Amino acid sequence: MIPDSASEKLSHEILRLHKIMQDLRDPETGCPWDVEQNFETIAPYTIEEAYEVADAISGGDRKKLAEELGDLLLQVVFHSQMAAEEGSFTMADVAANISDKMIRRHPHVFADDARPDAADQTKRWEDIKASERAADAGDKDISVLDGIAVNLPAMVRAEKLQKRAARAGFDWPNMASVIAKMDEETDELMDAMSDQNKDQTDIADEVGDILFVASNIARKAGVNPETALLACNRKFETRFRFIETALRSQGRSLEEASLDEMEALWQQAKRAR
Repeated sequence: MIPDSASEKLSHEILRLHKIMQDLRDPETGCPWDVEQNFETIAPYTIEEAYEVADAISGGDRKKLAEELGDLLLQVVFHSQMAAEEGSFTMADVAANISDKMIRRHPHVFADDARPDAADQTKRWEDIKASERAADAGDKDISVLDGIAVNLPAMVRAEKLQKRAARAGFDWPNMASVIAKMDEETDELMDAMSDQNKDQTDIADEVGDILFVASNIARKAGVNPETALLACNRKFETRFRFIETALRSQGRSLEEASLDEMEALWQQAKRAR
């Protein structure tokens, strides 16, 4: 239970932020930049802020995380204010919708259902979401893939598509079969690359297949592919910067070093972890 003083502060700060956004969007006295924005122009900022939240979490900086979460909250308020101006919904509707959804999806907490373990809860969560999608569809035909946002990062969407298909029984039986599929796709890429009349579209298609299978491998291993790739990016950056620093200490640039020299420094960077 939130103490009364904390609850009052929370209500005050949320209302203050809401009022600030109303003032920023005022056509007469507001900020010209904020006033001219719409859902489409703000969407990229919303995505960017979500990634900055993830970056702050990875960095373990809680002060930075609080700041980035504030930036993300601002995006919610911004979209809600624009919606209120056109009469479609309000910030109160946004809060009510998510509150209702959380209660609906946690009957073991807010109703009389027995408390499941984590694995059972995951399955029940997906079953409830499937029921919600069916209710939203009404008389329309539905797919188990409905509701997966098209604009998600490709690796994230690949994992979600695969998980949905797997829950319907369309899945590789084991990790070995997925690895075998990766070998098959790699061979197909090599064939496309070696074709004298190689078509860039075909090559891109084969690369896409490899990335999709890579996402499946991550899923089978119980690893989030997006998180794994983000960590790999950070690792690559750290090691590459090590190479730059080592060469700079010798008074040399990357362009002046051979590939063998850079590879030797790369191996040093790996051992320095």
